[in-house]
Amino acid sequence: MSDTIVPDSEHRGLVARLPQLPRDLAMLARFDRPIGWWLLFWPCVWGLWLAGAGWQWALLGWFLVGSIAMRGAGCVYNDIVDANLDRQVARTASRPVASGRISPKVAWIWLVVLCLVGLVVLLQLRWQAQFVALGSLALVAAYPFMKRITWWPQAWLGLVFTWGALVGWTALRADHLDVMAALYAGAFFWCMGYDTIYALQDREDDALVGIRSSALRLGDGVQAGVLAFYCLALTLWGLAFWLLRADWIALLALGPAAVHLLWQGLTLDPRDPANPLDRFRSNRWAGALVAAACFVVGNA
Repeated sequence: MSDTIVPDSEHRGLVARLPQLPRDLAMLARFDRPIGWWLLFWPCVWGLWLAGAGWQWALLGWFLVGSIAMRGAGCVYNDIVDANLDRQVARTASRPVASGRISPKVAWIWLVVLCLVGLVVLLQLRWQAQFVALGSLALVAAYPFMKRITWWPQAWLGLVFTWGALVGWTALRADHLDVMAALYAGAFFWCMGYDTIYALQDREDDALVGIRSSALRLGDGVQAGVLAFYCLALTLWGLAFWLLRADWIALLALGPAAVHLLWQGLTLDPRDPANPLDRFRSNRWAGALVAAACFVVGNA
């Protein structure tokens, strides 16, 4: 197997079979690590299903395609901007742009291709959702620079990576903006929690090269910090449900997600190299559990 395939790839066998250029393009867009587009996709589903119009299969399909394409575009852009930093971190030094296997010019072309796919998805939405979706572009463009200027780049990612909750809601309705805001705020703290877990993998290298993160800032209190973020997320999701349906029974729908997130926080072990990645990846299931709760409350 090529040593250019990163250790945390989830499709190592499939990626290894590709010729070098397609393999590098796939890795540049993180197609071999689907957890990223799951985390982008689930907030879209939450907004869509909490809006209460049933399954909405066509929109779900478009949101899935858009999540894969735009997560890929974001990763390409991030790798172009961060190439010099990536070369100094063991986990990222083999990335296609940082290692020189993909030139910046080819990376920019690939970025445009992925954005064109995103544009096709955007055109499937009604104008209100299009307007909201475009509002995220400035946040996305600024994100790679946040780790250079703040200890809390995870907060900026929380604004960016959960924007789909706003798009999903406005794809169907433009009322109850308080519900939408509480759902988005909960998603923000969920992202703060899982990305702090993810950042644990790079704490030593980040400290050496001057990259800032919530995992470094929280220090020995990182487990308590993650639990606090998740508790805030659950509280705000509960508020969104209550604002939509003032019914205590509706809050029970969050029970499975609450158990899962508490399990993540309580079993997090920053000293075990494999533990943070496993807990981070498990958020695909956390997202699914919250989606189920949104469907139950929105469509009951």
